[in-house]
Amino acid sequence: MTVLAGAPVGGAETFFVTLSGALAQNGHPVCSVLKPNRLRQTALEEEGIGYATAPFTSPFDWKTPRVLRRTAEKFRPEIVLAFAGRAAKAVPQGSYKIIGRLGGYYSLANFRRCDHLVCNSPDVLRHVVAQGWPESRASLIPNFASVPAAPPAKRFHFDTPDSAPLALALGRLHPNKGLDVLIRAAVRIPQLYVWIAGEGAERRKLENLADGLNIANRVKFLGWRNDRGALYGAADICVYPSREEPFGNIVVEAWSSGIPLVATRTPGPAWLARDHEDALLVPADDVAGLAQAMEELLVSPVLRERLIVAGKRRIAAEFSRAAIIGRYSALFRTLTI
Repeated sequence: MTVLAGAPVGGAETFFVTLSGALAQNGHPVCSVLKPNRLRQTALEEEGIGYATAPFTSPFDWKTPRVLRRTAEKFRPEIVLAFAGRAAKAVPQGSYKIIGRLGGYYSLANFRRCDHLVCNSPDVLRHVVAQGWPESRASLIPNFASVPAAPPAKRFHFDTPDSAPLALALGRLHPNKGLDVLIRAAVRIPQLYVWIAGEGAERRKLENLADGLNIANRVKFLGWRNDRGALYGAADICVYPSREEPFGNIVVEAWSSGIPLVATRTPGPAWLARDHEDALLVPADDVAGLAQAMEELLVSPVLRERLIVAGKRRIAAEFSRAAIIGRYSALFRTLTI
């Protein structure tokens, strides 16, 4: 049983559906409990996964524990996989093992009922062990990429010339994502267009920044998108300018989609990527360095192709869906013996 409270949009929330579907397709009977969200509910339905919804509010939420208990009694899971703290805190103990999945630097207070933790990067694993969690009860299992194939998006839909170099950034519009750095870097490349696919509280601030820098005509805010494959196919480069990133789904998505990547040396991307081998890495908050790396990619087809080939090789060797689901399956077997 997979469980998610979750924000309306976000990479972790998207991966919840991706992982639930992959487990089901790999032969694990799956049901889910989640906070109401029409897009995620539809995605679960398309995967043939039954689900229940619960409010996941606090502190006086009596309904969520009842929904979780009733669903568990009906489905009788051996494993409950809880995505992040609110979900882990809400799951009642029962005749199953509780696995808390962490994709960030959460306090362990919400994970006290868990039998095991899954961390999606070495830095997150170090974080939980440093808080006193037994290393023997924690596993490192990274995310895999799942980007549905799609024809490239039509640039004219977003007032972007076909001949212009185009950088794509995806993610929540949050200060941690460093999208303001990308906008400032785009000023230094006069011909560059930027697509920002995401939503969040920072949108107006970022729009005002682009307007104040006189590049609003070249920076396009696409909102939250469910056609990432089409966006990757339309762009020339992918840019991941985060200030804080424990893992970095965009890294493996870019590799699997065959688009060259510039990312910051935050813990997740710095662990995943190898500078000038399968991505270009720059310091966080370095406007000049980010602009230079983007220009380096844009002027060198040879470099772009080398990064693309190396990224696909990394996916095949380390981050394929089959490999990651195999690691989850092995963990489930270990915990239920």
